[in-house]
Amino acid sequence: MGAMSNLPPAPFFFRRSGPCPRCSGVCSAKGIAGKARSYKGLLLLALATAPALAQVTATSDYLARMDSDADGRVSVIEYQDWMSYAFDARDMNRDGALTPDELPGGKGQPITRVQHRERLAATFKKQDVDRSGFLSAKELAAPPQ
Repeated sequence: MGAMSNLPPAPFFFRRSGPCPRCSGVCSAKGIAGKARSYKGLLLLALATAPALAQVTATSDYLARMDSDADGRVSVIEYQDWMSYAFDARDMNRDGALTPDELPGGKGQPITRVQHRERLAATFKKQDVDRSGFLSAKELAAPPQ
C-alpha cells in the first residue's frame, strides 16, 4: 500500500472524479485505487500501441527486412517487392492497375503495376550511388536522390 502512494499522478484523461464506487469514498481519484485504475488504463493503451513499436526504426532494420535472400544488400527486385506494399494494398480488385477510385483522394492518373515498378527501378538507380546494382545500408540511409 505504501509503494502505490509514491506513484506519480495519472494523466488527466485517466483521472476519475468523485468518490470511488468500490470503497464508498475512502479513496479518491488521487488515491491508491484511482492511481491503480489509471495505470491499468495506461497499460491497456500501451498494449494497443505495441504494434507501432514493431515498425522499422533504423536503416539496418530496413536492410534486414528488404534483403529477402540475406546477402547483406538489397537488389532492385527486393527493393521493388518491398516498396510495392502500398500499391498492392490499394489495388482492391487485384487487376494490376490503380484506377482513380483506388488512388488517395479518388483522383489522379491510372497507373499499372508495371509502370509502378519502373518508377521504383528509376528511384533505385538514383539511390545506387556506387552503381553496383545493389543498395547498401549506407545507400538506403541516404536522402532520396
